[in-house]
Amino acid sequence: MENVVVLALLATLGTWALTALGAAAVFCFRNPNQKTLNVMLGFASGVMIAASFWSLLQPAIERAETTLSLPAWLVVSFGFLAGAIFMWLSDKIVTRARRQSVCKNTKRGNRILLLVLSITLHNIPEGLAVGVAFGALHVSGYTAEALMGAVTIALGIGLQNFPEGAAVSLPLRREGYSSRRSFFIGQASGMVEPLAGVLGAAMVVHIETILPFALAFAAGTMILVAVHELIPECQQNQDANPYFATMGIVCGFALMMVLDVALG
Repeated sequence: MENVVVLALLATLGTWALTALGAAAVFCFRNPNQKTLNVMLGFASGVMIAASFWSLLQPAIERAETTLSLPAWLVVSFGFLAGAIFMWLSDKIVTRARRQSVCKNTKRGNRILLLVLSITLHNIPEGLAVGVAFGALHVSGYTAEALMGAVTIALGIGLQNFPEGAAVSLPLRREGYSSRRSFFIGQASGMVEPLAGVLGAAMVVHIETILPFALAFAAGTMILVAVHELIPECQQNQDANPYFATMGIVCGFALMMVLDVALG
């Protein structure tokens, strides 16, 4: 048990570090290269979509068929939808908080607090997804396939967090915040992920029967993030190079598919 929890902690510390690395862009420039951000977001979405099936949904179906009395399709479908709905609800809270944070009558200190709160809520499901993936190692064993799947989930979340950190810190810098303060707020978006990751891993370890549901839940959160946020975001400002970010999606998906299948 201790091993998978430690691995989940290390992995989510890594995703937090990538958030901080993205936020550190505020020390280098105010406006990031849009093409670079688009292809990174596209690549991350491709990675997350591929990982959602091969590293989460497929193992969830196989586990449900062998360990549960309920139909595998019912458990996995319910978990997948629950993850997507949970992420949708957290996104609604995030959207409302962000709208309040830009209200003209809202004090500057309150705006910062609301922004940090919204980012924190947004990253809880992502940390849970990484934790569940590593917690599954306790049940399925430390096989190359299972370990690669968990690492893939963490990689996908981390790649997404890098431009996300920059997307938070750079606008704050343009609004007049200092570089140091903009960086602090930007990296704060990943602070909650280690805690959520440890919680997700511990839940799977202590209650093994929830593993199929938990894996499907994590897949639901990742698919919603990829489809609702990353793909539309990476397709913005594509007049000159309409397929630039799209190829990032394709390459990210293909790379994770090859790695998962090759190690399987």
